[in-house]
Amino acid sequence: MSILITGGAGYIGSHMVLQLLNEQEKVVVLDNLSTGFHWSVPPCAIFVKGDVGDQELVTNIIQDHQVTAIVHFAASSVVPESLRDPMGYYYNNTAKSCALIRTALKQGIKHFVFSSTAAVYGVTDTFVVTEDTPKKPISPYGSSKLMIEKMLSDAAASHNFNYVALRYFNVAGADPEGRIGQSTPNATHLIKVACQASLGLRPYLEIFGSDYDTTDGTGIRDYIHVSDLVAAHSATLCYLRNGGRSEVLNCGYGRGSSVLEIVNSVKQAANRDFRLKYSPRRAGDPAALIANTEKIRKTLDWRPQYNDLDLITRHALHWEEHLSREACAKDNRLTARVI
Repeated sequence: MSILITGGAGYIGSHMVLQLLNEQEKVVVLDNLSTGFHWSVPPCAIFVKGDVGDQELVTNIIQDHQVTAIVHFAASSVVPESLRDPMGYYYNNTAKSCALIRTALKQGIKHFVFSSTAAVYGVTDTFVVTEDTPKKPISPYGSSKLMIEKMLSDAAASHNFNYVALRYFNVAGADPEGRIGQSTPNATHLIKVACQASLGLRPYLEIFGSDYDTTDGTGIRDYIHVSDLVAAHSATLCYLRNGGRSEVLNCGYGRGSSVLEIVNSVKQAANRDFRLKYSPRRAGDPAALIANTEKIRKTLDWRPQYNDLDLITRHALHWEEHLSREACAKDNRLTARVI
């Protein structure tokens, strides 16, 4: 019996693979490597290069490896990019997820964990949102994920099939043992960008909006350590295997940190300063967005272990330093060959 991880060579998916392998699960990774890295998948996991929308391939994987559950991470996830290419996001996220769900149903998969997002809420009337807060996504990315939630709900209503959609807030940090982390060079995650600025890899950190109605004028978000996030996925699998019904759950810590608090935490971790560039607010960005976590804590056997902003930024910085050293070593090897 195996668990299929789509997007398992990406940032969050690769951490999930490590989590499940630590729990002695058999894991199959399906990833097209458009943003993921083959090296991030441990050799003891089965790796298949391919697309989640390829129904024949997914069918073969399920049958060949006796897959009994699917954890679906594969998606495009950059909000500004989704505004430039909405049809690409609806195709890659929504249409391909539809194909994956159809295949899962045909093959009798009963347990499905979906990587959703707090972007389904859009701009809200309250800083702290529950799962019942009205969903008004303002980007094709958020809309594409909300459509998938609806498809899963309809599938569960008509088949012997249960799912949990975890609405992530702001995922950050890296594996505490330093094995993997956020490795996409042009990633837009605030903590990663701040770490790159602290290492001189970016000329400055751009802050969008300093006049919000918050304690320091900058936006507030709920940051969750990636290792706690994947632990929530593992707890979700256990919940479904034990007969849990389909649910949608916010996945965050229930507390917010401002952009300037992130900046100060990274500066402290790096023990160096870096330049800030203030720009106007981005259209549609809420002043604050924080998860109400009452439901997830009641539903799952999940106890976060890394709920500390300074710890999150330290882990992220250590991984960024690792990537920087690797890049320098690669440059030195190439220079040596030329000489």
